[in-house]
Amino acid sequence: MAGILAWFWNERFWLPHNVTWADLKNTDESSFPQAEDLYLACPLAFCMFMIRLLFERFIARPCALGLKIQANGPQKAQPNAILEKVFTAITKHPDEKRLEGLSKQLDWDVRTIQRWFRQRRNQEKPSTLARFCESMWRFTFYLYIFTYGVRFLKKTPWLWDTRKCWYSYPYQPLTVDLHYYYILELSFYLSLLFTQFTDIRRKDFLLMFLHHVATISLITFSYVNNMARVGALVMCLHDAADVLVEAAKMANYAKCRRLCNILFVMFALVFISSRLGVYPLWILNSTVFESWEIVGSFPSWWVFNLLLVLLQTLHMFWSYLILRISCRAISRGKAGKWNPLHVSKDDRSDIESSSDEDELRPPPHKHHTNGTNGAHGTNGYLSSTHCPDEH
Repeated sequence: MAGILAWFWNERFWLPHNVTWADLKNTDESSFPQAEDLYLACPLAFCMFMIRLLFERFIARPCALGLKIQANGPQKAQPNAILEKVFTAITKHPDEKRLEGLSKQLDWDVRTIQRWFRQRRNQEKPSTLARFCESMWRFTFYLYIFTYGVRFLKKTPWLWDTRKCWYSYPYQPLTVDLHYYYILELSFYLSLLFTQFTDIRRKDFLLMFLHHVATISLITFSYVNNMARVGALVMCLHDAADVLVEAAKMANYAKCRRLCNILFVMFALVFISSRLGVYPLWILNSTVFESWEIVGSFPSWWVFNLLLVLLQTLHMFWSYLILRISCRAISRGKAGKWNPLHVSKDDRSDIESSSDEDELRPPPHKHHTNGTNGAHGTNGYLSSTHCPDEH
């Protein structure tokens, strides 16, 4: 283990030439980032999760109920033992052959069965109340941490001149405010990483997981090799758009359409301008060119910049999604009065939608000629080979 640790903490990887870990030990005169400081983020992430539970229970939920957001989830599907057995034991997305067999067995039309399966799938999705509480928690944290970051950074000289992020590097003292900022951000993203498996599952689950891993890696990397100044700039820049998108979701769940559309447009402008404009021209320019000129390159410098470029790739993908949503809303409004409601939809929501929004009406009861099969059987499909789900 000692050999593995010595290999992992190789000074020639983490630090510039002629700099050792001994040079960055804390003294009475100055304090530098220490890798063991990051251990504090693990218990804090658990504490943050507990705070979230209390926040959602005693603050977010009453706010949601005050905004007339109902606690009940999607409409429940009509009870049917046969369809329920197929749904739980075979497939949640029956193919055409299975639908035709069930239609003959139940004497229901295929469309009614399709609607039953759609409602049954939606029945397992979380309610709007749960979505509102989750968004309100994230909005509250992002608003707090962004406000703190702006108040802290506006007093620093390297906010206005990014070259000062690299002067005297790596011998840059760690202030209490910067340490607090880093540990709090790292704790939050660690909690998001683990609760992502229990939170509302969305279509971009893997992308968000990759985003959290990249963010945690960037925070850890920049702290360990004392690139905390530029790291603070990256975190503050990203929190700006996150505040607006969570606010837009909350307005959408509360059915405040006009407010939601305004917030979404603000979010789109801030996101695209900050992550496709400010981020590459300000952050990447400093980490790639200014640091190369002032400090020079070393192995962890390459890894750090690679992670920043990966983050930029995610920015470009999400910007494409935002523009696609906006263009879709505009094109749908060309035929008549523009209704940007589609812009305000949570595009990452995994709730299924359909052009037929009517409630499922009970099918007409008919006499079955195969009564025994209709009571307990599934038209022979339960014992058949599992068919691939259709997405």
